[in-house]
Amino acid sequence: MRPSAPLDPLAWALFDLDGCLVDSSRTIPACINEGLGAVGVAPRDAATLQWCIGPPLAASFTRLLTEAGHPDPQDGVPLALDAYRSAFPELSVALTTIVEGIEDLLAAVPQRRAVVTSKPAAAARPLVAALGLDEAFEVVHGPGLDVENEPKELTLARALDDLDVVAPATAVMIGDRHHDVAAGRANGTATVGVTWGAGDRAELEDAGPDHVVDDVEDLRDLLVARAPDGAGRG
Repeated sequence: MRPSAPLDPLAWALFDLDGCLVDSSRTIPACINEGLGAVGVAPRDAATLQWCIGPPLAASFTRLLTEAGHPDPQDGVPLALDAYRSAFPELSVALTTIVEGIEDLLAAVPQRRAVVTSKPAAAARPLVAALGLDEAFEVVHGPGLDVENEPKELTLARALDDLDVVAPATAVMIGDRHHDVAAGRANGTATVGVTWGAGDRAELEDAGPDHVVDDVEDLRDLLVARAPDGAGRG
């Protein structure tokens, strides 16, 4: 692990969605079980599906169907994905909540902000809007519905390009899973792991982030302290 150190001034704060900004601990398992049921696999307890929060969905279904002994996981994944996505619009609004303190954080930090998620953009954008977070972000980036198992580093690379971030070190990738840290490191951004989501401190530290924070207030203080030149410091 790289030692924790002060970050350079940061112009951009790029946030993962599930587990970082919002609590999807009920939503994603519920939708996963809709997908499993569509291919004849018994539902799983939500507590055993928390690892599905973060990684690309197709990869999670491939693992789940394989573990369940499905005769042809590769053939079953598209059907499971369709059922998941059909259930998601209603269940996401009903079951997803904003992480406590996130709204205050977004109001306080001086950086320009975007969401960078492995969730398809077509699902992420309506959810962000339904939760009233859309005005806090310039854009929500995620893969297209026709893209399966896109590594987070590619999603982040596309976001940095679309946002015209010519110096990645002026951006920080913030997330709750090792995928977020690895994506940031691969693209040259600063990285912060948060422990209130699906990943624990050990997972995050093994990925080698610049910082790991345990509560939203600590993340807010870190970002305010690294305000870009000319921005107000709280």
